[in-house]
Amino acid sequence: MTRRRVLAAAVAAGIAAVLAGCASSGGDGPVELLVVSTRDGDYAIYAMNAEGDGEERLTDESGDPATPAGLFFQIEPAWSPDGTRIAFASKREGSFDIYAMNADGSDTVRLTSTREDDNHPSWSADGERIVFSRGAPADLWVMNTDGSDARAILGGMPSDTQPAWSPDGTTIAFTRRAPGTSVRDLWLVRPDGSGLRRLTSLQAVSDGPDWAPDSATIAFATNALNDQFDVYTVPIGGGQPRRVTVTSEDSFEPAWSPDGAAIAYSEEGAIYTKAVGGETSPEATQLTDPSSNDASPAWRPPQNVP
Repeated sequence: MTRRRVLAAAVAAGIAAVLAGCASSGGDGPVELLVVSTRDGDYAIYAMNAEGDGEERLTDESGDPATPAGLFFQIEPAWSPDGTRIAFASKREGSFDIYAMNADGSDTVRLTSTREDDNHPSWSADGERIVFSRGAPADLWVMNTDGSDARAILGGMPSDTQPAWSPDGTTIAFTRRAPGTSVRDLWLVRPDGSGLRRLTSLQAVSDGPDWAPDSATIAFATNALNDQFDVYTVPIGGGQPRRVTVTSEDSFEPAWSPDGAAIAYSEEGAIYTKAVGGETSPEATQLTDPSSNDASPAWRPPQNVP
């Protein structure tokens, strides 16, 4: 999270054009981004447009921020592929569980109910399944979108977290922590648990994978270059990661825009976007104010409208 204020109007305009058919948030412009914010005290999910305007809390239900359950009331939002539902993690019942609600915040349904922590939901491309991490050390699990038929796809001692299902539905990216160390790298696996392979080997903390729309590249955050986190991209075939952000603060939680032109990320309590052109691309655009304590941006998938 950082605090660089600059303008890249072309990027924001291009993103707005791609998503012009999305449903309205009740503010200025269509709903295009979800963020997690503590602007009301507890962690809650908000919707906004591509310029960061029209922020609106999606549900009236809230938790007491003086308690762990209330503080982490709604986090880690993930859009369904058709943009009609949002999965998220919540500690409202004690341990973290996975929930889903309509895009307007209505009809919240609890999908998991265990004593273990369930986190980081991500939808399959066909909208029929959700992958998430469970337990400590964490394993990757897949379930139907109604919470049925939950099953582990990986197991063992490594801790596997932050799964992200590719837009083409073939692969799940995730973060694996090496046992006994703080080192975390990106790995890839098929939804049935086959084809496991390592994508990065940076001897650092690398996490928060998010797929480009063409399923060929992954954005992630790492502190491999120095002690702070920056956003990088790496082809799924491997190769040298390419740095996207160059700031004086931590930049993490990247989220690729539906047109593949920009990446949103969180930095020092604010949400920024930056064109995916590497270090020499135009400076980042600040969408929200650091005082709002915004994080976990999630772009709404492009909608096919008549």
